[in-house]
Parts: sequence; C-alpha cells; structure tokens
Amino acid sequence: MSHALSVVKVGGSLVADRARLCRVLGGLADGADGLVVIVPGGGALADAVRATQAALGYPDSLAHRLALDAMAGMARVLSALEPRLTVTEDPAGTLASGRVPVWDPSALKAGRPEIPETWDVTSDSLALWLAVRLGARTCLLVKSTDPVPGAGPAELARAGLVDAALPSFAARYSGAIVVRGPGGDRTCRPGIAERAA
Repeated sequence: MSHALSVVKVGGSLVADRARLCRVLGGLADGADGLVVIVPGGGALADAVRATQAALGYPDSLAHRLALDAMAGMARVLSALEPRLTVTEDPAGTLASGRVPVWDPSALKAGRPEIPETWDVTSDSLALWLAVRLGARTCLLVKSTDPVPGAGPAELARAGLVDAALPSFAARYSGAIVVRGPGGDRTCRPGIAERAA
C-alpha cells in the first residue's frame, strides 16, 4: 500500500454539525487530503448500543460487535451524504479501483486477539489498527472539538477526546497522528520521518 495514504476517522459526533460533516466528506472525496481511507465513528448508533447495554446488562463482547454494526451503519450514512464514497470491507481493493473507500469493519466481529472487545476500543483505536494494516503514513482523527495544543495520545485519552486504548494502539503505529477539530489540524505525534528530521 502507498505510504502517502492517510486513514481518516470521521467522528460520529460531527453528525451534530451537518454542514461541517458534508464539507469534510466533500473535501475527502475531492482529494484534499490525498489518498484516503475513511473510518466512520459510530455516533448516535453506538450511543444507542451503550444505552441498551446499560439498561440490559449484556456483555462487552456483544456490545463491541453491535458497535461495529453501528460503524457499518454510519459508513452507509456517510456514503449517502457523499455519493462519491464507496462502503467496503476491502479498502485496499477499493483504492486500487480508483474510488474513495469508507471502511465497513464488520469482518472484525469474528474477533481479533489484538483488539480487546471492550468500550476502551472505539473507532479511534480501530482507525490506528487499520492504518498499521494498510501501511498508512498518517492517521487523521476528525473531531467535533479541538485538542489541547501539544497533547499526545495519553493526554488525549485522559481528556476523553479519544478512547482509552488509543495510547497502546499508537505505540504500534509508526506514522503521524493528527487531530483535526473545528480550529484545524493539531499534530498529536509526528511520524518517524518527521521525528528523524
């Protein structure tokens, strides 16, 4: 896979700002961030899973799988908002065909030993997991709020801006991690090439 690739997680919280969400999706479809694979956040669909689990008390492993379904649902919502995006379980193949993929993570419901099935892992960490698998140079997390300048993965997790598992997933990823809030991009951690310069 091309190292110019970026994995872009589009936070489900952007649903609250339809105009910004559509601008973000349009920009990604236009190639404003180069070659990208989009990872959808679960948004309100994942929140419904949390609320239902709290009410009924089913196990985290089931909640994790239902949250993956929520992400798959949001992938379809994003492609409905921006028809140039293609929902796929095979983002590499979709890129090879010249289309802009929105990742459907449904295949992860079979389980992966490196992905804990708890609420500590959300679409933030799964975006980093996918970035490692695809050899992406950058993992961009598009959020509805701006991070504190200079915050690294651990600080972002403590502030609740990313999930609790993100620091451990970040430790396995050598690329740049960037958070894009309404105020613009903030580099959370530069990639190896930038650190060596």
